[in-house]
Amino acid sequence: VLALPVLIKQALENTEVEEGKSVSLRCELSKADATVVWKKGEATLQASAKYEMKQKGTVAELVIHNAEPEDA
Repeated sequence: VLALPVLIKQALENTEVEEGKSVSLRCELSKADATVVWKKGEATLQASAKYEMKQKGTVAELVIHNAEPEDA
């Protein structure tokens, strides 16, 4: 039995935020509870006080706390 690949149904959108504030980035997937890896360039982001990863059903969310210009 072949498994269908997970597709991004709704991609991330560019979002602006004031420096020092939190911002939430969301995408919608074609399968619920698929494994999501968040990256900045080639670096994989890890959950920390700065980066919060959430996932509910088909929606994956990355919250960046205390946003800085380097987070662009």
